[in-house]
Amino acid sequence: MEFALRLSQLRAEKKLTQKQAAEAMEITVRQYQRFEKGEQKPGFDNLLRIADFYGVSVDWLMGRTQRREVWTVN
Repeated sequence: MEFALRLSQLRAEKKLTQKQAAEAMEITVRQYQRFEKGEQKPGFDNLLRIADFYGVSVDWLMGRTQRREVWTVN
């Protein structure tokens, strides 16, 4: 459920509707709604798409860390 809550939080921070977020990520509105309700977990491609769109790490989205930033290796 951590994923669903964080996804909803991110969308609210950007002041987007579910439709706007889904369209920006090129996924269906219904699929996005299922992600936010915790009815469905995204596959790998959609997980990366969501993390990239919101500028957060996949680990943070999945509740594995409290660090939102994407880790980079130089």
